[in-house]
Amino acid sequence: MVDCLIIGHNDGHFPSDVEMVERMGVESGAFRDLALSYVQWDGTPMRALDIFNRLNVPDSHGDRRRYHNFEMLWPAIAYLGSFLNRHGFSFDYVNLFQQEKEELRQKLADKPLTVAVTTTLYVTAGPVMEVVRTVREHSPETTIVVGGPFVQNYRKQLEKKDLSALFSMIGADIYVDSNEGELTLARVLSELREGRQPRGVPNAIYRDGDEFVFNATELESNPLDENPVDYGAFSSLGNFVSLRTAKSCPYSCAFCGFPARAGKYVYLSPQQVEADLDRIKESGSVTNLTFLDDTFNVPKGRFKKLLRMMIDKQYGFRWNCFYRSDHGDQEVIDLMAEAGCEGVFLGIESGSDKMLEAMNKTARRADYLAAIPALKKNGIVTHANLIVGFPGETEETVAETRSLLEEARPDFFRAQLWYADPITPVWEKRDELGIQGSMFTWSHNTMDAKTAIGIVDDLFATVREPHWLPQTGFELWSVFYLMRRGMTLEQVKGAVGAFNGAVAENIGRGKPAEISAGALAKLREAYQFTPVGA
Repeated sequence: MVDCLIIGHNDGHFPSDVEMVERMGVESGAFRDLALSYVQWDGTPMRALDIFNRLNVPDSHGDRRRYHNFEMLWPAIAYLGSFLNRHGFSFDYVNLFQQEKEELRQKLADKPLTVAVTTTLYVTAGPVMEVVRTVREHSPETTIVVGGPFVQNYRKQLEKKDLSALFSMIGADIYVDSNEGELTLARVLSELREGRQPRGVPNAIYRDGDEFVFNATELESNPLDENPVDYGAFSSLGNFVSLRTAKSCPYSCAFCGFPARAGKYVYLSPQQVEADLDRIKESGSVTNLTFLDDTFNVPKGRFKKLLRMMIDKQYGFRWNCFYRSDHGDQEVIDLMAEAGCEGVFLGIESGSDKMLEAMNKTARRADYLAAIPALKKNGIVTHANLIVGFPGETEETVAETRSLLEEARPDFFRAQLWYADPITPVWEKRDELGIQGSMFTWSHNTMDAKTAIGIVDDLFATVREPHWLPQTGFELWSVFYLMRRGMTLEQVKGAVGAFNGAVAENIGRGKPAEISAGALAKLREAYQFTPVGA
């Protein structure tokens, strides 16, 4: 019997997700944000890659493949499985719940001791509940453990009574309340092996009859250097691997709660990163890497050593990362290109120095104007991520952001409505800034959510270059995924542009209408390419 069967990402049933968000109101911030990422075709909401799958042509082997945004070993599985294996527990995994339901059923037939549900990208309970229902149906005696950011976020937002009600609705047996969680899960497994409830396990919340018991909490730290991923423990890595070389972030941006959740910023040495890359190279299949570190190029000296090491080792990987424009220079960018970097995610947030200062960003407009052209000149794809509506935002600061896009010309961009999160540093100034409401429903001294939503829609509809990067079911790494599958960068841009054109027809209509014949024709033309196999 396997000690722990780990479930990776559940992409959910997108039409059901749309229906759920629509119930919040078609003018709500949540729905208007979602509406920029899908079109209606034959009455069904479809995202950019859903359209690919409907229009795709056979590859060089004659197969009609399915494209999706997570064709990689789920990072949480890699780290959690390696940790459990190192501590004497057996594990198995299902990488993608929706795509591997039959494999899951077969593995549940062997009655694993536990199923661990990861929640890296979930903001609602729906995907977790679907996994729990499936496990209960096929292996009712298996203990279900849920951990990750979803649990952490709601633990901070809800009182115990309301949290218990949420946990009861989800239906799992044990919840892990930790910003990491690997050690807590291992301790839970030790107790369950002996037939005991996890009564003394810190950070565990477990069902006892009709009630939930909240154990004491303690800071959990599982150092990266002591817990490398054992890539040989996984049956097939495929072409794409995501990895981290650091934990947390050394900055305190006023809109971001990540450092508060993740703890102290720590990172691996260049020698330790080299050992990780050597193990990945030994797999023989991996061609593309995504570095998940929020600040991969900080500190600059370490980053240069990493780049020179990658150049010297000649791994041949193509890779992408998050990049801070104020911690780079021409030498760094030249080294990145030589080391195989093909794209960067830039958390620009605003083109206004006034707003960047209010956000407690260390970068300024001049840093972006210098970095973006230099990156593009070296063949590195650039994506600019923006926030609209942060306290202090005005029509004038938005105009500065628009002019930055026009002047710097990144390849892709996305503007997101500010999310009023009580965990973020700006919340401490809510009285001074006049912040009322929370999440996607808010107002403050200089703007309200309705105005900001209109600005986001206008940027989407009127900015043609850079290209808007679809949000749901499509990320920057999707660009490189499609390039590995046979598209050129210009073809990806053309396909994204055609998709956005179809979406833009619905701006101001409320609920998206059926895709027009003209937009569908453009999509058919733009989505044509010669696919290659995996």
